[in-house]
Amino acid sequence: MKLQGKAALITGAGSGIGRAIALLFGAEGASVLVAELNEEAGRTVAREIEDAGGRARTLPTDTSREEDVKAAIAAAIDAWGRLDILVNNAGIGGAAYTWDQVIAVNLSGVYYGCLHGLETMREQGGVIVNMASMAGLVGFAVAGLPEVFGSAPGNAYIAAKHGVLGLTKQFALAGAPGVRVNCICPGWIETALTQPLTQAQPLLDWALQGTPMGRLGQPEEIAKAALFLAGDDSSFMTGAPLIVDGGWTAR
Repeated sequence: MKLQGKAALITGAGSGIGRAIALLFGAEGASVLVAELNEEAGRTVAREIEDAGGRARTLPTDTSREEDVKAAIAAAIDAWGRLDILVNNAGIGGAAYTWDQVIAVNLSGVYYGCLHGLETMREQGGVIVNMASMAGLVGFAVAGLPEVFGSAPGNAYIAAKHGVLGLTKQFALAGAPGVRVNCICPGWIETALTQPLTQAQPLLDWALQGTPMGRLGQPEEIAKAALFLAGDDSSFMTGAPLIVDGGWTAR
């Protein structure tokens, strides 16, 4: 029970990595506010946490809207009396979105969380975990498939995730010593976001061949990294990226 007595807010917690984090945090003793744009998905995850003996609530949240992020933080404090952990996880990607939409969710949403989360935690202390990506550390070139990362949403994803690393460092300095701010840089993780990858054999081959571990990661593996950053085991760590990419960026 590494998070016993802690109150956590997780954005984008209705599916994928966010869901895995919410379930693990609940199992480790945290009271969890599931902030999720898809209201039904959010309620489902909250029920899963409660069915396992934890405490959870949910709130429909569009992290591209600053007022929604502020409302989610306020809801967590109203529910649990405090906010100890904020995971800025919500993210989008793919050809269905524009440059502005990807930047709004993947970068501005993280900024709003850091800004208002830090304001809330400054007196009592706390932890902020941002979801970056290995795409925040390197660029991508897919031979024969330039549309994958050469398009506006692909470029926006790269730009946003690089920006998340910058925000993490900046807010770590602003929050020290009482509020620690770190980020996770996942590699190819098997979620709905990477379905286009898994459904196109040339893309999947490219991803697996570039990953020394030879497989896709699982959401639960990223959740364990988030637990490390959220708990006391990482007490001397702030302003840093935690890379969980199966070796992609080590090449």
